[in-house]
Amino acid sequence: MKQPWLKVVLTFCIFSQYTFAQQVPASPEKYTAHNKGKFFVYWGGNRASFSESDINFTGNGYNFTLNNVAAHDKPKGWHMDYVNPTKMTIPQTNFRMGYYINDHYSIAVGLDHMKYVMTQNQTVNVNGYIDQPLDQPGAAFNGIYNNIPVQMTEDFLTFEHTDGLNFINAGISRMDDFSKYLGITNTDIIQINLTEGVYGGVLYPKTNAMVLGKQRHDDFHISGFGVAAEAGINITFFKHFFILGELKSGYINMNDIRTTYQGADKASQHFTYFQRMIVFGGIFKL
Repeated sequence: MKQPWLKVVLTFCIFSQYTFAQQVPASPEKYTAHNKGKFFVYWGGNRASFSESDINFTGNGYNFTLNNVAAHDKPKGWHMDYVNPTKMTIPQTNFRMGYYINDHYSIAVGLDHMKYVMTQNQTVNVNGYIDQPLDQPGAAFNGIYNNIPVQMTEDFLTFEHTDGLNFINAGISRMDDFSKYLGITNTDIIQINLTEGVYGGVLYPKTNAMVLGKQRHDDFHISGFGVAAEAGINITFFKHFFILGELKSGYINMNDIRTTYQGADKASQHFTYFQRMIVFGGIFKL
């Protein structure tokens, strides 16, 4: 005996299940799935190493070049100055803000505040001449130099960009989510990204130099240009906060370094550098 009511019940159950399945919303897309339209900003510190460089000094009564001059940075270490608004320019720092034009590429502007200090009392070969008035302190070094070794004592020269070696730059960088290769499924909690970028800009140092006992020039001055490439790892927490560790290599060419208050006195140099940095930042949509 057929049961027509059974057919109705079965039909209703099948239809209900189909309808329910159609109405269940898909799981929401994660915030970290896309970067396009997001802004970011970061702040942190760096250590830097510099190649040896030839430094030329010219001015009234002198024109000489120091060959293969060694230099180093001036680290502050872990310090409250990094977060003290009145002292944030004292340590070596990195600042950058940018915008993602698509999910992988961002454009940004920033400031790398490094510090460059010529190693004092090293001995380097000198080429050129010094002809200072006899009543000036620099007269003690008068002469013609042809690969003559000279010790860089303080009465001969002190030379540093410690206020600092300011690289104002702009560029483009790429970020790729590496989380799935590490077994991370919820990137809104933690996300691991690989980053790389290229930048270019100008050098705007405040150079502290004492050349042959002359009074130093104490002001910021556009001195040249630089280019750099970088790569690193970005770890993003809870969608909006990140720690970024990067290695950066670059080239700096400064052909107009102000050294003294006499307008004719200047220096020039070019060198490469290698920078290690750790910064903290945020990423968000307006």
